[in-house]
Amino acid sequence: MVRITSVDTQLKDKVVLITGASGGIGSAIARVFAAEGASLVLHCHRNLAGLRQLQKELGPVPSLLVSADLTKESAVKKMFAQAQRHFGRVDTLVANAGRWETRDVRLQDMPLLQWRQTMDGVLTSVFLCTRDFFRLVADQKRGNVVLIGSTAAVFGEAGHADYASAKAALAFGLTRSLKNELARLAPHTKNYCGGRVNCVCPGWTVVPRNAAKLADTPMLRKVTATMALPKIARPEDMANAVVFLASDRLAGHITGQTLTIAGGMEGRMLWQPEEINPEIA
Repeated sequence: MVRITSVDTQLKDKVVLITGASGGIGSAIARVFAAEGASLVLHCHRNLAGLRQLQKELGPVPSLLVSADLTKESAVKKMFAQAQRHFGRVDTLVANAGRWETRDVRLQDMPLLQWRQTMDGVLTSVFLCTRDFFRLVADQKRGNVVLIGSTAAVFGEAGHADYASAKAALAFGLTRSLKNELARLAPHTKNYCGGRVNCVCPGWTVVPRNAAKLADTPMLRKVTATMALPKIARPEDMANAVVFLASDRLAGHITGQTLTIAGGMEGRMLWQPEEINPEIA
């Protein structure tokens, strides 16, 4: 007889630091971790009002609000020092914060300043956060990381070569390098799975930044035409995957993996039907 029991993530009382927690995906991640009983370090760059509202929504969940520019080395150090003073440790880093230029900018028109700002906002910020987290793990001998990439890393993104390049570096080169380093800082033992690093790459997701665009019917049809499951993701789809990967019980033998959550997307349509000349196609 098979006995069925509820799934226990064993995340209760774990300390989770979430960067960009005031955004659509970041706040959803915070809510799901809170539901699992985790304690939270909630980061934003400027939107402290949004964080306070989220903290109020989460109720009695132990939480610390931190505002920091993650491209600044001193600010990142201060953030981790605050987290360590408040909770004594950090068990999981969710590197969700990033930078996105809303305009489509072709490479030949892209200013060097934009390229550098995107690299700093997407990649350098993650480097600084994971570096300070690794320093904590070296003492704790435990910890895991979930990086938030993008399908732009997998398929590219015309008009956003800066963003796609930075996310690709994060989702592949960085994830696969860091999983080897963290496993030595937090080694596998008889009672511990070992330190792990994984990456989630969201596809089109309904968040405030793109809600208006996705409300446009032609745009919605164009986007979902690339998917086996023709629907737009919700932030909770990403949050559930992040919590799974952060759980040593559920994902204890998963590391160095890049998980694309995009409804089976195989790529993006490069041309509209009316742009194709059937006489020469």
